[in-house]
Amino acid sequence: MLGLQLPTDPRWVNIVESNIDEILTDHAWCEQKAASNAISIMVHFPEYSDLVTEMIKISQEEMAHFGMVHERILARGGVLGRERRDQYVHDLLEFLKAPSKTRVDVLVDRLLFAAMIEARSCERFRVLSENITDPDLAAFYRELMISEAGHYTTFISFARKYGEGIDVDARWKAFLAYEAEVIARYGKTERIHG
Repeated sequence: MLGLQLPTDPRWVNIVESNIDEILTDHAWCEQKAASNAISIMVHFPEYSDLVTEMIKISQEEMAHFGMVHERILARGGVLGRERRDQYVHDLLEFLKAPSKTRVDVLVDRLLFAAMIEARSCERFRVLSENITDPDLAAFYRELMISEAGHYTTFISFARKYGEGIDVDARWKAFLAYEAEVIARYGKTERIHG
């Protein structure tokens, strides 16, 4: 369903389990950034009422996820650490850089960018849910995996709906190939995308 070309090595979970506090802090900030991204799409494309409606829902869900992760941090006796830069996301943005884009091109790219991050997050949450030894975290990541899959579907569906004159599926296929090259450099740290 997701189309990702390079799966995460399940041994990544061994790295995660060596520093659960770090992965939880990184994850919390990923959720906050996802909420901010949905809000940004609303701000930049308010003329698409159905898109705005869905971005409201997604931003609320992502902030609820932020709260859920924060609760787990507190339950473990920790505190939310400072925001981390997500180099994976920064690297993905390079794919979107192109001169002379129309407004529709920008919209489609923003939606595909969001879909890609949701797809990889969904895949990482699946790996965590199937391999982490903490049963509470396994169940938590299974629940979030399902939510991320829904967000992925929403973003890619809107790209196809509003991508008039753009071969959205070809653009997505090229982006998937690019993402495989990017993610090959990661999977060695206790980060959701790292």
